Amino acid sequence: MITLQTFTIYDAPQLISKIKDQRMLLQFAGPAYHFPLTEEQLEKDLSDEKRTLFKIADQTQNIIGHAQIFLKEKTFLLGRILIWDENNRGKGYGKKVISELLKYGFAHFDKETAELNVYDWNIGAIECYRKAGFAFDPDVKSEAKIDQETWISLNMKIHKNTFELQKS
Repeated sequence: MITLQTFTIYDAPQLISKIKDQRMLLQFAGPAYHFPLTEEQLEKDLSDEKRTLFKIADQTQNIIGHAQIFLKEKTFLLGRILIWDENNRGKGYGKKVISELLKYGFAHFDKETAELNVYDWNIGAIECYRKAGFAFDPDVKSEAKIDQETWISLNMKIHKNTFELQKS
């Protein structure tokens, strides 16, 4: 079982220690953060009333990751999702985390749609989001540059009704 717990500034050192390089930070957080990740950057998110930050706990209450929800005008955005131990990837945690974030978001915010952004090369994450019911919005794309590369960020959305049907 996966649970979402409130992330506080006291949790920042653990998260910061997991972000090993600029590429990992960009994949995890998009271009808004700058490497190295700092408590000041996380404090900014914590003080943003449109953001809700979580630490992710497994069935033994071991903290295994991080996630955020960001309120937008018409939707809420799932983001900055990280299961930090690579040994925990591919075990279905991602889909459980997404489900918990959607449950929280649809229960706490008066929004009919949730969205997220994912880099086009991150096939594992894309499949996880598809299994959770997300579909691509072909009208929303962005780019991020790192080293000599351009990463294409794709947008995926899920309607509350689709999520409700998936749960039953």
